[in-house]
Amino acid sequence: MGFVDQVETSSAGLSSGMIDDLKEAVGAEKVSTAEEVCREFGADRWHAAAMPDAVVEATSRDEVVATLKFANENEIPVTTRGAGVGYVGGCVPVKGGILLSVRKMDRILEINPADGVAVVEPGVILNDLQEQVRDKGWYYPPDPASLKECSVGGTIATNAGGPRCVKYGVTRHYVLGLEVVLPNGEILETGGRCHKNKTGLDLIGMFVGSEGLLGVVTKATLRLIPHPEARAMLTATFANFETAAEAVQTILNSGWQPSGLEITDGFTLQAARDYLGPEMLPDGDAHLIVELDGRKNTVLQDLGHLKTLVESLGAVSVEEARDKESCEAIWTLRREFSYSLRDTGLIKLNEDIVVPRSRLVDLVRFARQLEKDTGIPVACFGHAGDGNIHTNLMVKNYDTDPVAREKADAALDILFHWIIENDGQITGEHGVGLAKKRWFKDAVSPVSADLHRQLKATLDPKGILNPGKFIE
Repeated sequence: MGFVDQVETSSAGLSSGMIDDLKEAVGAEKVSTAEEVCREFGADRWHAAAMPDAVVEATSRDEVVATLKFANENEIPVTTRGAGVGYVGGCVPVKGGILLSVRKMDRILEINPADGVAVVEPGVILNDLQEQVRDKGWYYPPDPASLKECSVGGTIATNAGGPRCVKYGVTRHYVLGLEVVLPNGEILETGGRCHKNKTGLDLIGMFVGSEGLLGVVTKATLRLIPHPEARAMLTATFANFETAAEAVQTILNSGWQPSGLEITDGFTLQAARDYLGPEMLPDGDAHLIVELDGRKNTVLQDLGHLKTLVESLGAVSVEEARDKESCEAIWTLRREFSYSLRDTGLIKLNEDIVVPRSRLVDLVRFARQLEKDTGIPVACFGHAGDGNIHTNLMVKNYDTDPVAREKADAALDILFHWIIENDGQITGEHGVGLAKKRWFKDAVSPVSADLHRQLKATLDPKGILNPGKFIE
């Protein structure tokens, strides 16, 4: 982890008198200027960090309001942080000032199956919410790999997805209502408990995915759906990634609607074998995970038909998971892939690019060519069903060797421009943050970029919220 050297930073330099005033406004026990605390809250899982002048650990909406009112009046930068497990530097306080943590706002306020809603504070860990909802027979589908660590507020800030969004959609599809504290301390309530709502503009959509640039979410009303009665899975290995990618397209073109459709390349598989043990994954240079869910009396029958199809597509081996326990074991393994890559000792530049599904094979071929041209290993895995393939450049000494960093950044530039030229998107679920800031202007039209700036200027005219990120 490098502090300040990878990003342009500056400090607001809060005076001791201003710190005292902040403590009076929020509560002295909620504010810390200790170096170890500021270091802890000065980073996410990207490769850079910066020191805030003070950390506020809010436990209520009123404390968020007090913090923002104080910051707005004094024109002090505020960067909001949830669980800090993002991959794009989105919560790195590059302009110093106040780091506002909402992780202690972690109450599940209501789970109401009759209305099909859950009401939560932003610091709730996603897996905790999912388990409590599941206990009542209901389902909250968004499931990023970090679900046991990430906060609901963080998933709203980035519009997170995960494997099951191929069938169920991303976080935005499940947010019915939001309570948001605006930069001046005013409280916005938008949406509500109704599953259909066309009253006014879609203000919820403006905040979901806004990466802490427009306001601070303090409460969310989330849509729940009945939990599928049963699920079953196939895992299949292939001799090469291209054949596996072509199988993805055939599965979808054949009328199947999997609840999960994941692909993994040989580099990632080998890292997982090294990290977890060679017996954990079969031989092969590519791997598919296909999940079906639905009624118990049809899922296993469908699984048999799907297995016949996959076997006909060149799979080296196909295995079934026919009950909840064996399915969960596969997903547990899948969630270890990122940690396996991290265990290689290389810095993982985790790029969550998206391509139209018809370009999936083209992306795979491009990634292999990029690897050959640059000498940088490229590990590809992720959500094949919606074209969101995590294309990870694995770089030795990225944080400490300027030459290695320059070479890797040049490779990223090639990757992102190829994505843009092929009708793709530079981020599918992690967000822009700092990591992709330099490519934002290329990824959107000039009119779109200007509209982003106008929205920011209207809601945050003093520019206090998460400054230094992709909207200047």
